Amino acid sequence: MKQYVIDELRPEDYDKIKAWMDDNLERSALGDLYWLPLDGGLLNDVQREHTDCAPHVFALELGPTSLSCELLVRTRKKVTCPCIGYATDQQFLWLVRRLDDVFQSAGVLC
Repeated sequence: MKQYVIDELRPEDYDKIKAWMDDNLERSALGDLYWLPLDGGLLNDVQREHTDCAPHVFALELGPTSLSCELLVRTRKKVTCPCIGYATDQQFLWLVRRLDDVFQSAGVLC
């Protein structure tokens, strides 16, 4: 699986990021896994056509020392679908910038 990972989080960073994510993102039933909805303006043609699969999301896994982000854009409604696939260059850049915003909003310097 392709991932974008931010590592070497300090305990106080983890606490701030976790609090922000708990307040602002939907949490999965699986541990510290959160869903980050992709900006609808960045959907590819297939994702745009699959309105019944919306919202399209990135999975974020927060651990004590790292934040791992799958580079797979997925739907939470289906396990397999043609609209599920690796992020485009634009979607990847959006993810990186969005995570920078999350860290800043949480009060974590990066």
